[in-house]
Amino acid sequence: MVPDIDIYIGRVLDSEKGYVNDPADSGGETNFGITVAVARAFGYFGPMKDMTREQATTIYRTRYWTQPKFDQINAIDRGLAFILFDTGVNMGQSTGVAYLQRCLNVLNLEGSLFPDIAADGGIGAMTIAALNAFVKARGTAGLRILRDMVKHLRGASYITQAENKASQERYEYGWQTRLSDLEPA
Repeated sequence: MVPDIDIYIGRVLDSEKGYVNDPADSGGETNFGITVAVARAFGYFGPMKDMTREQATTIYRTRYWTQPKFDQINAIDRGLAFILFDTGVNMGQSTGVAYLQRCLNVLNLEGSLFPDIAADGGIGAMTIAALNAFVKARGTAGLRILRDMVKHLRGASYITQAENKASQERYEYGWQTRLSDLEPA
């Protein structure tokens, strides 16, 4: 059986498509969705256009899966883990995690299900405990709602980006399309 992360990486790599150096793109020069800064931080020093899919896969696994602890989220809910992984690649790992934390805080019935947690963008014991308590209280239906809420925050962020910088409007339809395709593997 293929591990979930291999499936997730394949899906994101297919979305990212390879080398891009569009001056209007606020992400700058990327290959497979990986910025120059991230590539350099993870040991790739060649021209970005020459980065291979295999090199990108290694960076994805370390930077966008293991470091942010999405493997721990995957053990609780595969769909949520994939959404956070894809959001991390597209917007930064802490962004999706902060969305998750914000959603959990407004779904905790004023702290009666579990205490509020800091929306700090990092997965730690408190975030995992809150997620587990939420799942215990709300089950599968609750997870579907939680996944949708995280996706909605991401979608609203894209709209804000395009509203604040007109040059980003050219990407809006694609961003929203990618977001609508984020279903559990």
